[in-house]
Amino acid sequence: MNVEDIESLFLKHKESSLNHRYITNNNIEPLLEKLSKSLGVNTIGKSVLDNPIYSLKIGNGNKKILMWSQMHGNESTTTKAIFDILNTLLSKDSNLDYILQACTLCIIPILNPDGANAYTRVNAKNIDLNRDAQRLSQPESKVIREVFDEFKPHFCYNLHGQRTIFSAGNVNKPATVSFLAPAQDKDCTITPNRKVAMEVIAIMNAMLQKVIPNQVGVYDDAFNLNCVGDTFQNANVPTILFEAGHFHNDYARDITREYIYMSMLESLNYIANNVVDGSLYKAYFDIPENEKCFFDVIIRNAKLGGEYEDKLHDIGIMYQETLIDNRIEFIPKIEKIDKMDTFFAHKILDANGFKVFDEKGNEVQLGYENDFVMMNNEKIALF
Repeated sequence: MNVEDIESLFLKHKESSLNHRYITNNNIEPLLEKLSKSLGVNTIGKSVLDNPIYSLKIGNGNKKILMWSQMHGNESTTTKAIFDILNTLLSKDSNLDYILQACTLCIIPILNPDGANAYTRVNAKNIDLNRDAQRLSQPESKVIREVFDEFKPHFCYNLHGQRTIFSAGNVNKPATVSFLAPAQDKDCTITPNRKVAMEVIAIMNAMLQKVIPNQVGVYDDAFNLNCVGDTFQNANVPTILFEAGHFHNDYARDITREYIYMSMLESLNYIANNVVDGSLYKAYFDIPENEKCFFDVIIRNAKLGGEYEDKLHDIGIMYQETLIDNRIEFIPKIEKIDKMDTFFAHKILDANGFKVFDEKGNEVQLGYENDFVMMNNEKIALF
């Protein structure tokens, strides 16, 4: 598809009721009620705390695609993009009927509603559902497995979000979108179904390079059968991991949301229009592997006391995502004090050899949390 056309569709069909990072069943239930007039919406299970887990189906084609989002409750960007996609596919003026004629989509918008409510990665029993694919010890894990077995998809989209620490390779470029064709054995064999997943990822990457050049990465494909993506790949179903990452100053992830939408729509268009056999998989290996090269803030050339007194140091700060009054706030916290010449930051401050204090005049130290620091008698905002 033409990039400009995809961007236009996004602007026209973006779901305006979903914004920022805190997305729960309360946010999507009114949308599901409205969508139920046009497509199948079902309650497919309950969470640990008895919250409903919903699914919806759209399309009537032979190519079956299973998508699930918010397996980790605090990874909501892809959920927003799902509803943008649904609005687009249901609109007659989008001229995308051919996708629905070729494909049937089964979508679980929030697999972990308890984690979404608490804004945590884990579920209410403190279990990472993405490490429970074999034990199936949790009700949410059983739900996704039951849907997989019943729906029998030809493709799986495992939709996630990633932290701001990742770069697209060892460069000063954030990994705004990342992908992975998970391994299906301990040798990370490039199997036929992995090639199919790699081909689709390569197509999405080619499109993204036109809008966010050098800001797309892939994850290390180390095999872990406890992960859902590895398990489904191991079952010989081409599986694609989507990771929504950081774009400059987009801590609400409402810009990254557009790039996830663009990726998803480009992939659906490609699958609908082509026999995807994996023969075009090699371009996948042109995508750089993610590296952990970023802090949210680095204060360069700071003078500090105590054990750091002999030379200037850099101060690495990460934002702690904290749920306060049903909104995610970002609390700066000092995570590292060292010379960090090999690290980048989304925001750089230069202390120019001055000491760095808190608002009470104390020298900052590891673990310090505050929105401000004092440098050269000036109050500096960290967020």
